[in-house]
Amino acid sequence: MTNIFSIPDWSEIFIPAKPILEIFIRGSIIYIGLFTLLRLILKRQVSSISISDILLLVLIADAAQNAMADQYDSVTDGIFLVTTIIFWNFMFDWLSYRFPRILQFIHPPPLPLVKNGKIILQNMRREFITKEELMSKLREQGVDQ
Repeated sequence: MTNIFSIPDWSEIFIPAKPILEIFIRGSIIYIGLFTLLRLILKRQVSSISISDILLLVLIADAAQNAMADQYDSVTDGIFLVTTIIFWNFMFDWLSYRFPRILQFIHPPPLPLVKNGKIILQNMRREFITKEELMSKLREQGVDQ
């Protein structure tokens, strides 16, 4: 009978099974690729949470889950992947602070849907917002007409 509390090889838990550079490159490609796709395709923002915030949470949760569920051979692999994802989130924030053109890409200005009491249909089509959705949001803000 095996002891359920024994760990046969402690080095398997802490020594990275994959090269650190490979983990960094994989994490970087996934983060930058998903961020770009979401930014180009999913233009709507969710309340005051930006796309990069949502992406960061999802990727960290997945990377941490893989490390905890033994998808990696060591917890160090998972920790380094999470660190890579946090690094890119920080870098995008830093770059957007330093360079206004990057700020426009990462955090685009809101697209006006109403101007001087008139609905801008072109912008609504661009954002895939129906008149009913717009009116619902306006009612939530206390606007009757």
